[in-house]
Amino acid sequence: MPKASSFRKYSRRRHPNSLSCAWLTLLTLSSVTALLTKLPGMPEIAAAGILLLALIKTRVILARYLDLAQSPAWLRGFTLVLTAFAVVIFVLYLI
Repeated sequence: MPKASSFRKYSRRRHPNSLSCAWLTLLTLSSVTALLTKLPGMPEIAAAGILLLALIKTRVILARYLDLAQSPAWLRGFTLVLTAFAVVIFVLYLI
């Protein structure tokens, strides 16, 4: 069995419940998204909230399931592109 590196950045060890916590986080965020669609009020605020929650969920998926937490530059790049895409979608929604 390979030894884990003493450098935190290069260590591949994760907590045994890391994926379970990510799954519970995604489940919670999906529930909040569903509740947000049922709230009366301004649809623009609901749309912004839904897009924000979608961005948080994509970040969790990229970091935990696709293991990009070990590569912060790639995670930052994907997050930047997805954030720009969400902003474009929101602006098109407002038009």
